Amino acid sequence: MRVDRVSQGSGVALLRQVELEAMARTARAAGVELVLWAGLRGAWDIGAQARASSGAAAAGAVRGRAGLAAGLDEAVRAAEAGVAGVLVADLGLLVHLARARSDGRLPAGFVLKVSISFPVANPATAATLETLGASTLNLPVDLPLADIADIRAGTGLPLDCYVEGADDFGGVLRYHELASLVEAAAPVHLKFGLRNVQGTYPAGGQVDQAVLAGARERVRRAAIGLELLGRQLGERSEGAVPTRPGRSGA
Repeated sequence: MRVDRVSQGSGVALLRQVELEAMARTARAAGVELVLWAGLRGAWDIGAQARASSGAAAAGAVRGRAGLAAGLDEAVRAAEAGVAGVLVADLGLLVHLARARSDGRLPAGFVLKVSISFPVANPATAATLETLGASTLNLPVDLPLADIADIRAGTGLPLDCYVEGADDFGGVLRYHELASLVEAAAPVHLKFGLRNVQGTYPAGGQVDQAVLAGARERVRRAAIGLELLGRQLGERSEGAVPTRPGRSGA
């Protein structure tokens, strides 16, 4: 199984520098892009709104100058440890980090990955985020194929598309349309979340067995996905009629 990227939502803040360096070494040895969350997002700090039933939109927000400073510091820590990049769900922090990358405080190739917590649902948003310095974009788990194709037409950035989404993001399963996802979105990272699993963020030794079991099952899900993708592509090459992602006349 080839794994191209590992992203980790507990983030830089809850890792010691020696742990960051060890993760980065492991990722480099395996040829994996390692991306960790940066910033004191609203759902994790003292704010109550992000945890209220009507406040989910504030969950990824970085609050105040202190939050921006913490996000930059965590990105610098990650870069110093050799981590490839960070996850971002706040527009201001994205711009802040892109500026730091352009002026040399972060490496030139440092990845700024827009998180699923800041979903990109239309081509105008995708193009705007690309202009502001995003390296890769995460699409909503339930976005129709035609809309994914529209976003691909509007940006050259790699896209992240969930094949299976976690329960708290809707729990969608898109295994049956893997080939169509690739056709609509490539270049694309196919992502395998996991339904019916214990929440583990923020992770730590207290939930290590759940984290390991979940990671193993995600790899198994990816193996299932690759089998199905090969089967679907094989059927198309044998003359089956493909499902086109574009709208009529596109």
